[in-house]
Amino acid sequence: MKTRYAPMFTFVVLALGLASPLYAQEPAAAAASTGVEVVRWSIITAGFALAIAAAFGALSQAKGLSAAVEGIARNPAAANDIRGNLILGLVLIESLVIYVLLISLILFFIKPFGG
Repeated sequence: MKTRYAPMFTFVVLALGLASPLYAQEPAAAAASTGVEVVRWSIITAGFALAIAAAFGALSQAKGLSAAVEGIARNPAAANDIRGNLILGLVLIESLVIYVLLISLILFFIKPFGG
């Protein structure tokens, strides 16, 4: 299995290694508009990051809630322990989404790369 992908991996590494010097330096005229492009792409990236974090955060919260309800239904005596662990897990998942929101807001309203 390992040797089957070795030639393809070697080709990709060589192709990227040989093609990277082509884009090593920008022309002087393009360097002036780079600041606008960086801001534009940082906003687009922040939007996608927030959308992905919110989507997967909601999916993981739904899966955790589903498992907790099923656990309580199977063993009602353990409801308090399950509820406490569920709330802790939901808080940690939501904190990750809030961190992405914070970084996205920084990219939206502050020019992080100068300019």
